[in-house]
Parts: sequence; structure tokens; C-alpha cells
Amino acid sequence: MTDDPVVFTIFLIFTGAAVLATAALYARQALLVSYILLGICLGPWGVGLVPDPDIVQAIAHIGIIFLLFLIGLNLPAQKFFHMVRKTTIVTGLSALLFLIVGMALGRLFGFSVMESLVIGFTLMFSSTIIGLKLLPTTVLHHKRTGEVMISVLLLQDLIAIIVLLFLEGVSRGEMPLLEMGSLFLTLPLLFAIAYLMERYVLSRLIRRFDKIQEYIFLLAIGWCLGMAELAAVFGLSHEIGAFIAGISLATGVASQFIAERLKPLRDFFLVIFFFSIGASLNLVVLQEVLLPALLIAVAMLILKPLVFRWLLKKSGESEGRSMEVGFRLGQMSEFSLLIAVMALEVGLIGAEVSYLIQASTVLTFLISSYWIVLRLPTPVAVSDALRKD
Repeated sequence: MTDDPVVFTIFLIFTGAAVLATAALYARQALLVSYILLGICLGPWGVGLVPDPDIVQAIAHIGIIFLLFLIGLNLPAQKFFHMVRKTTIVTGLSALLFLIVGMALGRLFGFSVMESLVIGFTLMFSSTIIGLKLLPTTVLHHKRTGEVMISVLLLQDLIAIIVLLFLEGVSRGEMPLLEMGSLFLTLPLLFAIAYLMERYVLSRLIRRFDKIQEYIFLLAIGWCLGMAELAAVFGLSHEIGAFIAGISLATGVASQFIAERLKPLRDFFLVIFFFSIGASLNLVVLQEVLLPALLIAVAMLILKPLVFRWLLKKSGESEGRSMEVGFRLGQMSEFSLLIAVMALEVGLIGAEVSYLIQASTVLTFLISSYWIVLRLPTPVAVSDALRKD
């Protein structure tokens, strides 16, 4: 091992990922699954070569920010607001149904009301990373499927922020109603700031120096991370700020250039993200919660596609699109992991429930991503016919 643990960790992740990804391609298996399995093998509960997954997770978070920024670059504001209006009912009803299912399962397993409520919260959301990482860019550019998924996932992000505020308030014995209400005021403010900055500053800089590609690249990264930090200051997530930053540039002449230049950077951090999921999985505790975790995972993998398919059809979407979106949203979320960790830290749930949620989430990640790359068009599909970037 070198003296620099960060360099050594990056070496292990990408060298190991290259080896496992090669084996996965020959075996016609999903690349994302190989990244998670590598994390399990090298993490603290495997051989222990990466003893602290928290550092990896912090680095990986940047990949999620860039992913949302790139998505925003392909979705002009007018189209986004139109889709959000159409999917608000779908997102709200699905979240309520999964909350009820989670609470019922929690009580069935013998957990307290609060622990069951937290389990219900974690089932409300689908994975932004898996849902959008496995969606072809052509779908995002030309088809309604990507627009529907993006609007649902971003509305879920807002609900997740409200849930996190609620849990924090409950842990202090108070209800943060003021903070929740401020979210609905700060979000339009963030859009307004992005619009004014793009119109009066960014667009002029891009037109003035559009031939200097290195400058455009740096300007885009600075704008993305700057808006992400501003969103965090306002009490929103970094991801929402990055997405708004992308939307503000979507109609600009440099949007496609920026999108192409940032894809390798996004993929670099996303490999680290999926590795961190595997590295954080405690295999010792997993044995104790494996059966209920499997039951929750199977319930979500079956119910989520059915619920989203039904709700989207009722909202006017076609049968084929409703079914595809349902399968692509048929897993738990990164927010499920965050809620499980936060609820444990503030004493709302015990360690058993926290690990149950984490295990269920990872199982849905593995199974859902594996099914998608086998059956649906993705950039990393097993079949050549389904591989679309």
C-alpha cells in the first residue's frame, strides 16, 4: 500500500473494476453489478483493503451532481415545468402507496411505529442514479420516456428533502414546518437566480470566448458546482442545484458541447459511487436481516413497476411507455440509504432496522439494474441489440 490512501483506493477501484468489468462482459453480465460486487469484496466487510467507505462515498457524491447537471442540459425549462405538472399526481400517489406498504411491512416484522414509519419513508423513492445512468442518451434527447422519469425523480428528491427535515425535527422534539415551507419559496428563487445569471452573465461569456474550449469546460463545472452549493445554502440538495444549473444552459449554443465533455468525468465518479454502495454493506449484519430484506426487496421489485405502470396509464401515457418507466423506477433509492443512516444517528431507529433498509436497497439495486440491462435499451446492455448510448 502507498503512503497516500486516496491514491491507493482509486487504484484499487479502477484496476479492480477493469478486471471485473472484463469478466462481466465475457460472461454477458451487467457492469454496474460488477462495481457493487467489487466494493463488497474490497470493503471493510470483505478483505478490508478499503477500510473507510465514507471517504469513497464523499467523492462519489460529485458524480451524482454531474449526472443531474447533464440531465438538465438536455431538458429546457419550459418542457421540464410542463412534465412536472403532469407527473405531480403520479409521484404523490406512488409515494403515499409505498409509504403505507413500508409501514405495514415494518409492523409485520415486529418493529415499532416510528421504525415502521422510517421503513415506509425509504420505500417512497426510486434511484436517480440507476434510473438515469441506464437510460440511453437518445431517449433523453428524443423521447418522452426520459422526460417522464426525470420529472418523477426530481419531485421525489423534493419529497425526500422534506422527509429528512421531518426526521431531524422529530429527533429534536419539534416540527420544522417553517423550514419545510421555505423550500417552496427558495426553489423558485433558485430558478430565478439561474435564469438571470445565464441571461446576463454566462451567455455573454460563452459567446465571447466560445472558441476557447478549455474555458467553456471550466465555466460549466464552476457553474454546476456553484449552483449546487447555493442550493445547499438554501436548504435544498446539491443535486437539485446542479439540475437547475443544467436547465438554465439547456437552450444555449454550448449545451451539447458541455454535455459531451462532461460525460467521462461523470462516469469516473459514478464508478466510485457504485463501488461505495458495495463497500458500505455490512456482511455480518446482513445475515441477521437477510430474510426480511429479501421480502422488502421482492415486494418493491414487483410493486413499483405495477404501481407506476398503472398511475402513468391513468395520466394518459401509453402502455409501453408506462411499463418501461415502471421497470426503470422499480428499485429503492440513494435517499433510502441516507434516511437509514440519519435515522440511526439521531436515535429514531435501531441498528437492525438501519441495516435492514440498507440491505434491501442494495438488493433492489443489484436485481433491478441486472434486469434492466438484460431487457431494456441501455448504454451498458448485455445484448448488442439493446446497447444504446
